[in-house]
Amino acid sequence: MRAVITVIGKDTVGILHKVSGICAAHNANIIEVTQSVMQDMFAMIMMADISQINSDFASLSDDMAEMGKAECLDIHCMHEDIFNSMHEI
Repeated sequence: MRAVITVIGKDTVGILHKVSGICAAHNANIIEVTQSVMQDMFAMIMMADISQINSDFASLSDDMAEMGKAECLDIHCMHEDIFNSMHEI
């Protein structure tokens, strides 16, 4: 099982560190990351293996959203199955 995590917002120091810290706290293994900074805007897509998380998925997602709100970032954590269903024709 995997999760797709997206982060968009104003670039500041430590965004990747904070997001990966939440993953580590929930025992979610980061598989792949792509990020880009366009002028002062930060955009990241992260794929994480959630098969061994130590909490339920909702808790991981809620922690990501809470951190996003605190840091003025738009963070979405979506289960891969939901992500794939949304993008099927």
